[in-house]
Amino acid sequence: MNVAMPSTPQQPVTQQISPHQGPDQAAAVPAVLDDATRYQLLRLLNERPHISQRELASQLGISLGKTNYCLKALIAKGWVKAGNFRRNPDKRATYAYLLTPSGIEEKARVTVSFLQRKMAEFDALRAEIEHLRVEVQYNAQNPLEESRARMPASAGGAHKS
Repeated sequence: MNVAMPSTPQQPVTQQISPHQGPDQAAAVPAVLDDATRYQLLRLLNERPHISQRELASQLGISLGKTNYCLKALIAKGWVKAGNFRRNPDKRATYAYLLTPSGIEEKARVTVSFLQRKMAEFDALRAEIEHLRVEVQYNAQNPLEESRARMPASAGGAHKS
């Protein structure tokens, strides 16, 4: 599949997407790309369109190969458009990754989903912290009961003199 992309505002360049990246694979990729990674990837591309794949991989904490695979998936889904720009004829080509209108919609959707998940994690963490505070306070006020609860019954609950 060929995707037309501008190399400069005047000259379009066509990027060949691997034949292995067919429609059935493009549909399967979001399952591999979890919401957190998709959110981070779309956010970084939106903030820094000229970021290199190596920098993306580093920022996301994933391999360069997975980064490339994820970018191809986002391009195949129509969420990102990659433009090939040559700044200097002596240097390698650089790319700009631009979110398409559907990519902006996906970023908004995944941001809401990511936020909801993080809020649920925060609420669960807050409840766990409160439980631990109560436990610490109780143990501070009743130190013997805590040590007795850990001892086996034969080790010293009942003491004969």
